[in-house]
Amino acid sequence: MQHEEVVQITPLVKRITAGNSSVFTGPGTNTYIVGKEEDLTVVDPGPALSDHIEAIVSCSSNLSRIVVTHTHPDHSPGVSLLQNKVDIPAYGLITETTKNQDTSFKPEKMLTHGEVIEAKDHKLEVIHTPGHASNHLCFLLKEEKLLFTGDHIMNGSTVVISPPDGNMQDYLDSLNKLKEYDLENIAPGHGELLPNPHSVAEWIIKHRLEREEKVIEAIKEVTKGNPDTLVEQVYSDVDAALFPIAKWSLEAHLIKLQNEKRVVKEGNQFIWKDS
Repeated sequence: MQHEEVVQITPLVKRITAGNSSVFTGPGTNTYIVGKEEDLTVVDPGPALSDHIEAIVSCSSNLSRIVVTHTHPDHSPGVSLLQNKVDIPAYGLITETTKNQDTSFKPEKMLTHGEVIEAKDHKLEVIHTPGHASNHLCFLLKEEKLLFTGDHIMNGSTVVISPPDGNMQDYLDSLNKLKEYDLENIAPGHGELLPNPHSVAEWIIKHRLEREEKVIEAIKEVTKGNPDTLVEQVYSDVDAALFPIAKWSLEAHLIKLQNEKRVVKEGNQFIWKDS
């Protein structure tokens, strides 16, 4: 994917990928411009990179609004830079936590689940999808049955679930929620378009539950443990260089099991609870 290049991916949608590729962001954060010529919507202005914001502004003089999937540092900091150049409102949600959040994001409008944002030639339905982040939203472009998923679903990797704002049970519930919608393609926050959205969601759910089984096997074997002591066994199929990141999702799995009363926590140790 070429950074800062405007790519027409559907009749109504253009994509611009920011130059912030990394282990977290893959090829970079995708910004989407929705609409043909007038009354356009910007989905996720991305990081605060001047070249990326210039590419968004140069794409059209008819930008009308910004919508934000969530407030992680690679998705929303570009809002203020873009608003410095174009006087348009931003819509989204904020969180109560500040860890790994863009606290500068102050939306002119707080969105609600089921709300529909109407523009001249397109409508975006708001779908609240907590899990990766408590304030995570997806946006369904109804005219093309295209779902902008931010970090709810990425192309190329599974997403990190990092407590306290990330919640594994919420994430699984939000994936199941997508089955309620008529979808044809996913426009992820990172990577190329994904077809067969329902099959993609089912695969992710299956993968997460298989990982949870490895967590259960590991903690049963040693009776008690924590992300530091369990990560090597639970993520034996993953490059050890990624263990520091994997430990966040491992903690989310352990908290889910704790909430289900399958483990108890004493100090920093999670202990398997015999039935």
